[in-house]
Parts: sequence; structure tokens; C-alpha cells
Amino acid sequence: MEQYIMKGGNPLVGEVTIGGAKNAALGILAAAIMTDEDVLIDNLPDVRDINVLLEAIEEIGANVERIDRHTVRINGRTIREVSVDDDYIRKIRASYYFIGAMLGKYKSAQVPLPGGCNIGSRPIDQHLKGFRALGADVRIERGAVIAHAIDLVASHIYLDVVSVGATINVMMAATLAEGQTILENVAKEPHVVDVANFLNSMGANIKGAGTDTIRIRGVRKLHGTEYSIIPDQIEAGTFMCAAAITRGDVMVKNVIPKHLEAISAKLLEMGCEVVEFDDAVRVVGKSYQKHTDIKTLPYPGFPTDMQPQMTVTLALARGTSVVTESIFENRFRYVDELSRMGGNVKVEGNVAVIDGVEGFTGAFVNAPDLRAGAALVIAGLAADGYTVVDEIGYIQRGYECFDEKLQGLGAMIEKVDSEHEVKKFKLKVG
Repeated sequence: MEQYIMKGGNPLVGEVTIGGAKNAALGILAAAIMTDEDVLIDNLPDVRDINVLLEAIEEIGANVERIDRHTVRINGRTIREVSVDDDYIRKIRASYYFIGAMLGKYKSAQVPLPGGCNIGSRPIDQHLKGFRALGADVRIERGAVIAHAIDLVASHIYLDVVSVGATINVMMAATLAEGQTILENVAKEPHVVDVANFLNSMGANIKGAGTDTIRIRGVRKLHGTEYSIIPDQIEAGTFMCAAAITRGDVMVKNVIPKHLEAISAKLLEMGCEVVEFDDAVRVVGKSYQKHTDIKTLPYPGFPTDMQPQMTVTLALARGTSVVTESIFENRFRYVDELSRMGGNVKVEGNVAVIDGVEGFTGAFVNAPDLRAGAALVIAGLAADGYTVVDEIGYIQRGYECFDEKLQGLGAMIEKVDSEHEVKKFKLKVG
């Protein structure tokens, strides 16, 4: 089984280039099947979740052509069925986007209930509410969502909770519904805006993405397009925290600084230097970094997907920090692993109280999910001695060439899959 092994203590220094946003790409790839014409998508991250989704798109009969590692051409004209295979889809949460895409195009969809990281309850009731409001008959049978409609008709829909997935899913279905749909209390995340922009480039009529209310005037059909995915806000934030925790100096390139403002603000509060450029952010860690408090909130608040990375960074700051997780209830499962490294974090319910320590020591730890796994890696880079992170399949779901990008910044880290390779690494780095 693959692991990351690292020897900590090196400040990360240099430049790193951020890839396309995984969460935007998942919605965009599903939406690409909504036309019978060619769709060319570039700046696609080469990560496990994306590759699983592309396999599923191919499995239902669409033509998928990988032009290069980060570019794909999709044509949905040859899709032969509206039932998606279990094997691919149980692996990733974003499988539910097929419901909105196929319900919009074919007025029918059968998709297994999704999998993904175990970070807490993520019900899809708001998705189903939206589909029903558009006139679909929706039921759950034998672990799958089955949706059918004679016609989709526009509606006024208020989401009871702000949900990125429901916003994107219902928006896709409403794109091909008759009349004007008004979606209220929607998610404003950058990847919601990116999916809306993508659909508009295919001929959709969507206004208001990025605000509380999205208005969608249904169109008869969508056409082909060429589209480039936005940079990944969470990958960028992870490298920003890696610079801070190792007291390094990293230029994070190919980003949209506005998307990173909540992360930048907290690093500045801690005493780091953060300099914004047109499409880059430079983070300089300081020997003295101080505590701060964080509460995760929907965008433009502090992202839940950055909570583990920021928590481990605060665990090496002076004083006591409080982190409140208001999105997912299972998001502190990595804290027990961090305590093996000397972190002092106490969790009660959805609140973590962090007493900063002088340093971490290397240990053998398990990645419990995608973002927590990345957080444990950056903790290992700041630790004294060797750290091994197991279950890195989670990390590979959302980070392309994570170890190679860190190596480019001076990190002593390698991917290994045997005890022999672990020994070889220790001999090499001394």
C-alpha cells in the first residue's frame, strides 16, 4: 500500500503552480454530457476523482478523448443509457451531478447514492427537493436515486440549507426546463460560478451565480464549447499553510487571489506575510506565529475544506486557538493522529481548542480523509524526524503530484510502497 514518508524540518521555499479546481471540474464534466456536440475542457486536474468520473462518463456511452493530461474532449451524442454503474460512482460523492445533467437532457436518470470521504452527514434531500419542484418524480430504490419527468417546468425554489451540490445539480436540470427558475439561498462558492459560466458558454441562460439568488431561463438545447477550469482554491490554500507551518517562503502561482481572501486573512492574523499579485500569492512564514480563531462557513467565509490544514498550522502557533466546524460534524477525526506527533488539540462536539506547542515529532499516522490527509503531510514537513502517512489514496483523490510539488519546494518527501523503500529513503536523506 502506498504511503508518503518525509523528514521534516526544512522550510519550504520556491514557487508552486496550482492546478484546476477539482470541485469545479466534477460539476463541469457532468454538465459536458448535456449537449450532443463536442466539449473541450482544459486545466483539468489529473486526480483520482476526476479520472473515476471520466470512466463513468465513458461507461454510459459518451465519447471521451484524453488529448493530454489536463485536456479532455467529451461528446455526449452516443450516450445509450441513463443508468450509471455502481462501481465507479460509489467511490466519489460528485456522482450525484449525473442526476441533474441527465434529468435535464433526457428527463430521466438512475444514479447510485454517492460515496466519498467520511466527514459527516451529507444528505441529498435538497437536491431531490429541487428536482421535484421542477416536476420530476424522484424516489430512492435499492441504493439508487431514480428520477423521471415528462417535462421539466421552471419553479421558484428555496434551499433550506446552503448546499454547493444541490445548487449545481438543480441549476443543471433547470437549464433545460421550460420557463424561468429562481433558486434562492444558493451556494456562492467559486466552483458554483465556474459551472454556471461553463453552462452559459454552452448556450444556457443563467444569471446571478455568486450571489444568493440564481435565475435560470430554460433553453431548448445546449451546444459545444471550449472551456478552461478555474484554479483550485483548496490546493492553493494547502500550499499557503505549508509555507506558514514550515516557516517557509512560497510563491503560489496560477491562483485567483480573491478566492483565497478568507485564508489569507487568517494567515495575516497569525503574523505571516501574505502578498497578493494578479494571479499569485506569496506567503512568508515567521518564527513567531500567534493564535487566532476560525469558524468554517459557506463562501465567502472560511472554507471547511481548509479547516484541517489551518488547524495543524495553528497547533504550532503561540497561545490558544479555537476552531469551530459548522459544516461537517466528522471533520476532526485527524486530531488523534496529530496528537501522535505532539499536537495538543481537544475536541468537544464541533469545536477544537488548540494549545500551541513548540514543535511536532515524526510519527506513523493514517489519513482519515482527503483534506485531513493533506494536513497530516504538512504537519510531517514541520516535524522533527520521520513521518509516514498511510492511506494516501484519499490524498490522491484531490491533489495532483502532491509529493512532487512539495519536493520542488525543498521538502524531503517520497511516495513509497514497501518497507525496503522506506529504508532506502532514510539512508538517502540521513
